[in-house]
Amino acid sequence: MKTNQEFEVVNLSQLSGSVKEQYRNVVVSTVNESCLRLAVFTGEYQWHYHPASDELFIVLEGELFIDFQDRDTVSLKANDSITIPAGVVHRTRSEVRTVNLCFEHTDADTVIV
Repeated sequence: MKTNQEFEVVNLSQLSGSVKEQYRNVVVSTVNESCLRLAVFTGEYQWHYHPASDELFIVLEGELFIDFQDRDTVSLKANDSITIPAGVVHRTRSEVRTVNLCFEHTDADTVIV
């Protein structure tokens, strides 16, 4: 067991505020076999799915749309969350600058449709 372990404090507002690109996705932390990603973007991501990994989205600011091939689009605003089960084809998009967190397996495969 480590006794001199370093603990890192990450301020999500500062991190997202430093992003100037139209799209940026960064790993904030890893926990066991999963990671927490912060995404800042405007626009849309490609249609895709993750064969063996669920995804949990939490919106911090803006509005995130998640389109599905076989069901209605979901709109998430600040403090809304949704879990996308493994194997479900979807895409994320936004019309305004949107910041969201995503929890997923660190080694999750992404299959572009």
